[in-house]
Amino acid sequence: MSESINEIKKQIENCNKCKLCKTRTNIVLGDGDINAKIMLIGEGPGADEDKEGLPFVGKAGKLMNFAFDGLGINRKNLYITNIVKCRPPQNRDPEKDEIEACIGYVENQIKSINPKIIVLLGKIALQNILGSEYKITSSRGKWIEKDGIFYMPTWHPAALLRDENKKIQFWQDLELVKDKADEMKINY
Repeated sequence: MSESINEIKKQIENCNKCKLCKTRTNIVLGDGDINAKIMLIGEGPGADEDKEGLPFVGKAGKLMNFAFDGLGINRKNLYITNIVKCRPPQNRDPEKDEIEACIGYVENQIKSINPKIIVLLGKIALQNILGSEYKITSSRGKWIEKDGIFYMPTWHPAALLRDENKKIQFWQDLELVKDKADEMKINY
């Protein structure tokens, strides 16, 4: 039996498994429908997320929401989380020990929510969920099926802020998610 999201939240309320606990304002577990069939996983909270305690509420999140709105995807029907639950300083990539401290929480979130589709936002999510042999540039936009879950690797929304050319590919990848959701009769 999998743990509920509320049980996971209780486990991490005072987490001090890694050094990120010393600089965080809030732990950012996740947000959205705990019965969602589509889950998105990013790398870690930024400054806005740390402040509000919710994932993807800053500039990258607003850009992602804009794409959702344009494609007719309701964010409330999704579940969104990150590999690490506390903000790495200066928004640096999470370090190996930080990821190792949090990866069990992410795995438990996946078990609890039981999604049919997982969108992996960027290389940190891709490599820590599916394996280091996967590269974001060669994997994005291609379905990977594993243990009955369909994974769609795509760019992290923060990458879109740095490289405008990735916006079209991100949009196309989300269209593939919509098509797969329609095929599987999943509400989005």
